[in-house]
Amino acid sequence: MERLLKQIEFIKEIDKIKFIFRKTKLISSNRNENDAEHSWHLAMMAMVLAEHANEPIDLLRVMKMVLIHDIVEIDAGDIFIYDATKNHTNTEEELKAAKRIFGLLPEEQAQELIALWEEFEAGETADARFAKAMDRLEPLLQNSSNNGGTWNEFGVNYQKVYDKKKLIKNGSETIWEYTEKLINECVEQGILKR
Repeated sequence: MERLLKQIEFIKEIDKIKFIFRKTKLISSNRNENDAEHSWHLAMMAMVLAEHANEPIDLLRVMKMVLIHDIVEIDAGDIFIYDATKNHTNTEEELKAAKRIFGLLPEEQAQELIALWEEFEAGETADARFAKAMDRLEPLLQNSSNNGGTWNEFGVNYQKVYDKKKLIKNGSETIWEYTEKLINECVEQGILKR
């Protein structure tokens, strides 16, 4: 019963992720996406697009990574990927959040999720590279469907988008080829400024 109570406490705590709104808006919508929607969408994308990974991946591990990667934002908050004042990288604040939130779970589950979160952040394994590719692709699909969305709202130009999105190539050359084409189409349409 003690194990179950810890798991239930974690499940209740992570409900807070539904209240963390991102800068990006849903595809063809004016409503901001929340972190829970983002994570669910990435898991679906990973499931559908797994065949395009550069290397063999463990889909369950990738799905776990994308489902948990933003849970730390319950404590640390969402950092806009194009934020010029705060770096969008693994911070001490995020690690502290990971240890607190995943630490609500029984020890071995907590350790597993912290390790998966750290692996995602490091982006060095095939699974993490593909998971990160999904994380970078989704906002591009959103912004391209919303006439530039947050790019225009926050004055983000082509070079910034290209520099952040080129990480997709590490997880999938095929998806990167599509991404590069889409970025260039956005420039041609005038929804992404050079």
